[in-house]
Amino acid sequence: MRAGFGQFKEATPEYLRFAQQYGATDILLNTPNLPGGGGRWELHDVVKLRLSIETHGMKLSALENVPTNFYDQIMLNGPKRDEQIENMIATVRNIARAGIPIFGYNWMPSHVWRTPPVLIRGGAVATAFDYEIARKMPLTHERAYSEEEMWENLEYWIKIITPIAEEEGIRLGIHPCDPPVASLGGIPQLLRSFDAYKRLVEIVPSDSNAIEFCQGTFSEMEDAGGEGIYDMIRYFGERHKILYVHFRNVSGQVPNFHEEFVNTGYVDMYRAMTIYNEVNFDGFFIDDHVPHTHQDTQWGHRGRAFANGYIQGLIEAVTKGLYSQLSR
Repeated sequence: MRAGFGQFKEATPEYLRFAQQYGATDILLNTPNLPGGGGRWELHDVVKLRLSIETHGMKLSALENVPTNFYDQIMLNGPKRDEQIENMIATVRNIARAGIPIFGYNWMPSHVWRTPPVLIRGGAVATAFDYEIARKMPLTHERAYSEEEMWENLEYWIKIITPIAEEEGIRLGIHPCDPPVASLGGIPQLLRSFDAYKRLVEIVPSDSNAIEFCQGTFSEMEDAGGEGIYDMIRYFGERHKILYVHFRNVSGQVPNFHEEFVNTGYVDMYRAMTIYNEVNFDGFFIDDHVPHTHQDTQWGHRGRAFANGYIQGLIEAVTKGLYSQLSR
């Protein structure tokens, strides 16, 4: 298990130096600023991106998300679906051939939703969600879509792209719908429960059909309370479906929740990390969203340094603790 840094779009020397100084081994770039005028990423641009990170002694372990307009017609079965599928196949092939082993993406045509933020420990600002506010928002894509047709669109895509990913030796994972409620703006939030993810990975049973495990969003799910979140980690971890982890914490679950510091939400993060270790998870963790703290930058350098240090401390605690028990 390793600590990484992510959630930035450009591999600037400043970001990479920051990640390197705070002990990251793996880098994840979220919707990187690459040329994509034709609705796809080209091989030479992705290779250049990977090399820029390797010069700082770290590995570009995953790319997360492409621009939504690369594949919105695939999600919604629009008139340009087939054209977008061809471009996405080319993009996935190019990511793999550039030497990047993981591509994470989402199935949210309307992106992540939040309502007004809240104040948490020490007056830090955290994102929040209130379904009573959000459900009053207008349609985002002209009409309401049914759950059935959205599943049909997802299954159609998974059955096409999984054999391509297997051929190229790349693993693909989908982020849960955030927030994990039934529908927003007329779009069903398909991947909002434990059962929905079980269904997803069975569409095509394959190492290349896996999960971008945002623990924060899984923790927001209605069925995550009690033992739920720990059961999810163990179930998908034992089946080697977890590609990497967004290691963040929350207070509350849908219909209302807010994000937290990594050590102040309702999830026992030490217990969660122990389970990752027990199921032999060999991927990396990133901090994901962080609260905005006093005099921090917009990206959250201080918040991310705190979260990343906490992650590294937990990794060391559970791995050395297990070693100590085995050596007795």
